[in-house]
Amino acid sequence: MPGIVRYPARHHSLRFGLRTVISFLFLLDLEMLIGLIKTRVLVFLVCAAQLTLSLHAQELEPRAYSNIPVGMNFVVTGYVYVEGDVLFDVSSPVQDGQLSAHQFVVAYAHALNVLGKSSKIDAIIPFGSVSGSAISGGQYYERDVSGAGDPIFKFTWNFIGAPALSLEEFAKHQTNWILGASLRMTAPLGQYDSDKLLNLGLNRWSFKPELGLSKAWNRWTFEAAGAVTFATANDKFFGNTKREQAPLLAIQGHILYTFGKGIWGGFDATYYAGGRTTLNGIENNDRQSSSRVGLTLSVPLTRQQSFKLYGSTGATARAGGDFTIAGILWQYRWGGNSPRTASTR
Repeated sequence: MPGIVRYPARHHSLRFGLRTVISFLFLLDLEMLIGLIKTRVLVFLVCAAQLTLSLHAQELEPRAYSNIPVGMNFVVTGYVYVEGDVLFDVSSPVQDGQLSAHQFVVAYAHALNVLGKSSKIDAIIPFGSVSGSAISGGQYYERDVSGAGDPIFKFTWNFIGAPALSLEEFAKHQTNWILGASLRMTAPLGQYDSDKLLNLGLNRWSFKPELGLSKAWNRWTFEAAGAVTFATANDKFFGNTKREQAPLLAIQGHILYTFGKGIWGGFDATYYAGGRTTLNGIENNDRQSSSRVGLTLSVPLTRQQSFKLYGSTGATARAGGDFTIAGILWQYRWGGNSPRTASTR
């Protein structure tokens, strides 16, 4: 019978976010730390708690580059569930990796006028819990953590095809092509202790510049975007080591259909690759190459409220994770000013 080893969760000191739910792919070569199987399993548990950067590289975000009336405000809250397998190299002594996570998110967005074009700023705060497990040497290892995660900030600027409009002007505007760009930043404000193997913060900044294109045609909208995620080095990784990561590339596409009365749905797909890590200058064999597909449905509740259902699953996975994600978001909007008023803010 395999033994069962449980590591007590430290809820008072551990913080989590979906930024810490899918980046085990960036973990180090375990041989570089300790050659013990037990330590290998603990590193897996670190991976299960650090999945986020990869998730945000593979995230599916339809209508990211749509036009919004200037001065409009949005508050969003919701729940996301993640479940799936952690894929190890066939030579690894650690197998049967499993992950499940429950995430809650609170976000705020504001539309503004930048050089006469539609723009938006977002702030996102995730929190929740994650559980990871694996088998090695005939023993079952498990880890559960919960808390708040690193905050995320994003700026989007639609510089072609999306003029800054008031509510009245927006109602008369006919959208065609939109070309925009965005920059997402994650701040290392989550819990982190370099003396602990398991942390829920990444102890590094990450930056994700992206270009997006949108084309409206009758009730249909076609979207495509390409991005690259850069991360600074973690100079205080476990064991007083330095951990770095190569850029992670991602592309995504969406086909959306508007049913009427504010209801719309879409098919989503993404592919991401890269993100190989190094530990103290030594490269690891953990390059990612995976794809995902998903569906999204948005339904209005009132003139100011709506909810969105979405889900995605892995289509292909070379290494790292093969996950199913399902979520529901509630949105409330208010405000709206003239472009001239908003541009002076």
